[in-house]
Amino acid sequence: MGDEAGWIDVCDLDRLKAETIVRVAGRDLLVIWNEGNVVACERACPHEQADLALGQVTAGRLNCPRHAASFDLRDGAITAGWPSRPLRLYPVRIMDERIWIELQERQPGR
Repeated sequence: MGDEAGWIDVCDLDRLKAETIVRVAGRDLLVIWNEGNVVACERACPHEQADLALGQVTAGRLNCPRHAASFDLRDGAITAGWPSRPLRLYPVRIMDERIWIELQERQPGR
């Protein structure tokens, strides 16, 4: 997998399960353990650029540490009423207990 363009090796699955939110070294990205699923997203809140690595994951949502808004980890949608674009999500693969992220961003479906 390491030779596929655009994919980076992030960490092993056990580390993510233990920590819930892991910063991607050298990138402004996070991987998140969300109710049995791995989600990759941008690290800065699109509303006020707060560090989402300091946020909390609750009921399938990533809560911003700076304000009361949260993001749906299925599609990146922000809490209704907040003037912000959705959180950017990135494709994830798990191979041999390692988490890989594709850096080509995908926009949530509309």
